[in-house]
Amino acid sequence: MGQLPTQTYHEIAKDKITSDELRSRLKLKHYESRRKISERHPKAFEFFKQKGIDLGKIREHSAKLIGAGTLAGSLLLNFPSSAKGLPTPQEIIEGLKKAEGDKKGQEFGSLLVNSFQSILPKTPRPLTRNEEKVIEQIIQNVYGVPARASLEGEHLNTTYGYVGAEQHLRRYPGDTLGYHGDSNVTKEGMAPGLGAWGYFAPSRDALTPQLEENEKWYAVVQTLYLPDWNTRQPNLKNWYKYRKVLMVNTQNGNAVVASIADSGPAAWTGKHYGGSPEVMDYLGGPKYKKGPVIVFFVDDPENKVPLGPVEYRSHLADTIVN
Repeated sequence: MGQLPTQTYHEIAKDKITSDELRSRLKLKHYESRRKISERHPKAFEFFKQKGIDLGKIREHSAKLIGAGTLAGSLLLNFPSSAKGLPTPQEIIEGLKKAEGDKKGQEFGSLLVNSFQSILPKTPRPLTRNEEKVIEQIIQNVYGVPARASLEGEHLNTTYGYVGAEQHLRRYPGDTLGYHGDSNVTKEGMAPGLGAWGYFAPSRDALTPQLEENEKWYAVVQTLYLPDWNTRQPNLKNWYKYRKVLMVNTQNGNAVVASIADSGPAAWTGKHYGGSPEVMDYLGGPKYKKGPVIVFFVDDPENKVPLGPVEYRSHLADTIVN
């Protein structure tokens, strides 16, 4: 195949080339480039082939690498150079106990938010293990939920980041928005594609109450940027499917137990998690579209923790849970 003539944009416009002709030329150029690479760099071409990387889709692979690099850069640039003096869980919980019993004092919810602010950095970033340990104990004592930053050896790239609003997911073939609740939540619309694990059920008749709850209270986490996501499939994919997480709005203390049912958002959005319309509505209200949250796994091997809103404990535990 001979070398294709090179034309500038203005020359192409002058010739009044049609879209079909342009598409054909680009396709030929694509094949010519692949042929040149295979001839001039046979070892590199074979290496990419063995790795399952299609040179025609190299932009997609680059986007994934850039996304992972963005997260890694954020970790390196924003990670604290020295650990700040954190308040102990005992100090925080004792203060919350006092606020709960003192009706004339500061409201419990406000003090809870202040407690989070005393631990968390001003700008979301991956937390240190010490920070996560303090938060784990606060969550256990205040919300009564056994939440863990790491569970069964798994850990998200960040447990403190921004959550963004998501649309409803199709639960089965033929699912429509009208079956997803009232107008307060259906106004967000339906996602054009399926979640990372496809339909929740093969048909409407097969949709169980549990699967319905999984979609209603679903969460999105960035599994695609986990460092071992590509090398440990399908184990990781099965592990994360419908895994329960606790999402806590650090600006008001509202918390929801959600089920992971999709992967994302993309790193360039500036968000680290997503929440269904119901999740976002409870975390921050009808106008809540983005905000800082803590996301920990729920340690619930016997499936006793229900999905949905989590209220503050009516009374704090008498002893600190370690």
